[in-house]
Amino acid sequence: MTMTTPIAAAGTPAETIVGCQRAFASEQNERNLVRAESLRKVFHSGAVEVTALSGVSFAVAPGEMVALVGPSGSGKSTLLHLLAALDRPTSGTVYFGGNSLAAFAERELGNFRSHAVGFIWQRHQLLADFTAVENVAMPLLIRGDAARAALGTAREWLNEVGLSDRTEHRAGELSGGEQQRVAIARALVTGPKLLLADEPTGDLDEENTESIFELMQRLHRSHHLTSILATHNLLLAQRADRVMRLEHGLLMPDDEALTHRAPERAASGNSSILEGLG
Repeated sequence: MTMTTPIAAAGTPAETIVGCQRAFASEQNERNLVRAESLRKVFHSGAVEVTALSGVSFAVAPGEMVALVGPSGSGKSTLLHLLAALDRPTSGTVYFGGNSLAAFAERELGNFRSHAVGFIWQRHQLLADFTAVENVAMPLLIRGDAARAALGTAREWLNEVGLSDRTEHRAGELSGGEQQRVAIARALVTGPKLLLADEPTGDLDEENTESIFELMQRLHRSHHLTSILATHNLLLAQRADRVMRLEHGLLMPDDEALTHRAPERAASGNSSILEGLG
């Protein structure tokens, strides 16, 4: 549904018009947990300038699961990093619950990352010599939670992802699917509202891919999350509430991915100067 800014009648005082515009903006912000406005990100390597994002704008409502698709190097990882406040845009703004992340001081950004957002990496990024429960508890310990409480919460989450019998196993002793379940528990242990996942099934076989995606869907619903999932797997993307496609740093709705089932997993694309920014 297209929304329009309220138009004041002729002769309406200027301050009333401004008040209407602010009220409309506030209403829009309340309807969206995340909003990106004209995001642009440029990387420099010596004299070479690489534009990863070229003015990306979109909004995600509370409770939505959105799939982000596109070829390697299209800017998917870069966009997720900006939404998680792991990097700052060259220009443009990310809003969370109506608040601009650009206005946050570094300490406030740290609080945002440790309380409001959970991030799942493709290669899980677990500490191999630490146990599953220690890996899951790590975000809580880093933000200053007491060790006993942090470990107790971590065990609860490992039980929820189906690993109650693997809590004391070192991460290096776990299978790929088990490691990604630990990574999911670690992302959610802080109780975030927003879950961001960067190719969370990219390194898994077909059976584990299906199992992990079903787990993410279940947790998304049961914990009332808002989730944004970057993936090359169109079959998974079609099961999200909405699909958006990134190409050449530009974002567009991907209606074709929703209406036509892909016969197989999309190829990851050729390497390019943008490889690694995807």
